[in-house]
Amino acid sequence: MADDDNLKIQQLEELQEASNRLVRTVDGFKGDDWTGPSGLPGWTRAHVVAHLALNAEGLAAALTGIVQDEPVPMYASQEARDRDIEELAGGDPAELRERLLAGCTLYADAWTATPEDALGVTFERTAGGPTVPAGATLGMRLREVEIHHADLVAGYSHADWSPRFCEILLVAMTKREWNEPFRVAPTDLDGTWSYGDGEGPTVSGTASDLGWWLTGRGSGEGLTSDRGELPKVGAW
Repeated sequence: MADDDNLKIQQLEELQEASNRLVRTVDGFKGDDWTGPSGLPGWTRAHVVAHLALNAEGLAAALTGIVQDEPVPMYASQEARDRDIEELAGGDPAELRERLLAGCTLYADAWTATPEDALGVTFERTAGGPTVPAGATLGMRLREVEIHHADLVAGYSHADWSPRFCEILLVAMTKREWNEPFRVAPTDLDGTWSYGDGEGPTVSGTASDLGWWLTGRGSGEGLTSDRGELPKVGAW
């Protein structure tokens, strides 16, 4: 088996493990747990779960469209995405849980069915909006699951992220646009990562604390900068 095929299998297994952890957390929700606040402003836990379910469905539909040569955007529009999240979050929790579980399977099946030579084909996130290569969806979905699992504030936090996922996240965040340059130096991983153009300060801390901060969460608890103040980062 080719190295690329092995890597594809390993990455999918990592996502499936993360998805299983997420589903176990959601299975523990009772009554008011669903309407309790999440770590995201204005969103309950039900909103976060709805987003994760619809994200999986959208990615699966986009990959299936590529394979069938009938391209479709991940979401019809940003407004439709937001409306669908609100509607699903306000419905029956049992349906919401089933949509999440089914969505995880739909995406895994769609990814497995996407041939290697189609991974460079792009789809639109929203109609007429930015495009995404099919091959990037596995990392996208893994970040969605792990970060938003922590956003549920239900016993799983960024401190539970594996070193492997933390490294994936630190690398992915280098591709964002940053207003000021800086570097991060995890105290528990080898290497440093640069963000933005130029040198700037070096921010140190655990890889999980750095990843959490880079997504715009928290206020940099546990982190230090060799120039005093931490750089400003926006929400992910």
